[in-house]
Amino acid sequence: MFIYSLPLIFAYADLGSPLELLLIAFTLFVILYLSAPPPDPLEEHKPLKAPLLYHHFLYSWTAQLSLARVFWGFFICFNLGILGADYAVKVGFFSIASWMGAHFLFFFPAVCWTVAIWRSSENTHSRLWAAYARLATVAVFVEYAAKIYIYREFPQIFFDCENRAMAYLICLE
Repeated sequence: MFIYSLPLIFAYADLGSPLELLLIAFTLFVILYLSAPPPDPLEEHKPLKAPLLYHHFLYSWTAQLSLARVFWGFFICFNLGILGADYAVKVGFFSIASWMGAHFLFFFPAVCWTVAIWRSSENTHSRLWAAYARLATVAVFVEYAAKIYIYREFPQIFFDCENRAMAYLICLE
């Protein structure tokens, strides 16, 4: 997350400094920590044994899995997909429309993942991890906002329109 978007925003947009972003992220983390459900020390959270992929999604949605099992699988797949789409457009393999389509395809699973994370936040032994997982889901939507901002305000820089043989319509605006 934020591998391509934050450097462009800090370099070309006057939206704030990295220190201000860290302060906002830390404040949001504290708020999420205070609002996270406290773990129940008496309740033993036993994850189900090796659910099938369909069952994994179902058990994640209904908060029957531990927070770690819900969080890490999607977090890694989502970030690899977004990074792959960004890299593909940087090397010229994707067009701008394909890049937007890839981000659109990842949006609905991100919403479902966010709901699953917030529901599964009590299935952990630490409020710290619950707050971190919730902060990561919020960061996904901040990343989407940053991508839309770059797409609208700085397409020539991100999509490297000067070095492309193809004429992108977005670069002509």
